[in-house]
Amino acid sequence: MDFWLRNPDYLADELVSMVEAGTAESGYLGTARSLLDDPEPDLRWYPMPRWFFGAYEQLDDAFSLLETYDLAVLRRTGQPGKQSQRNLFFLTPAGAAAVVELATDPVLGWYAEQVKLVALVAGDDGGQALKDRQYRQATYAGTELGVVIAPIASRVRERLDALSAAAPVLAAGGAGQEGDRT
Repeated sequence: MDFWLRNPDYLADELVSMVEAGTAESGYLGTARSLLDDPEPDLRWYPMPRWFFGAYEQLDDAFSLLETYDLAVLRRTGQPGKQSQRNLFFLTPAGAAAVVELATDPVLGWYAEQVKLVALVAGDDGGQALKDRQYRQATYAGTELGVVIAPIASRVRERLDALSAAAPVLAAGGAGQEGDRT
């Protein structure tokens, strides 16, 4: 999910696919276009390298700040060598209050809205299913290990333009529909 948050073009592509499949309203095409064209995604694009199990980055440094300020805690489950270990991340009450406050901030509120889109795209899929979906992207799958996963914005724009040509009303997104970010 972090990958889609940090790579708006891949998130836009997922939204386009959902509209094409009929699992999201056409208004999300306008959202997909704004993910590509608005300046915020370019400013907030934070590339990730591909490793053995997909897009990956150690969370320890970023998460340590949240722990230091008592905004979140990390719990590990399982026993080394006996069963697979999992990291579970939890917001503290102070962290939950910070989320509410940050969501209303004119600058940082962008992230709260982006997270809603990521949650919509992820649906009920778990980690393996999400990873499988990302690997269906040729650019993602073809990235060499340790190399930053390249953007796909131009290909997503082509898909949106083709939808616009085929069905102008559908691609326009209809003002006021759910998913319209304007």
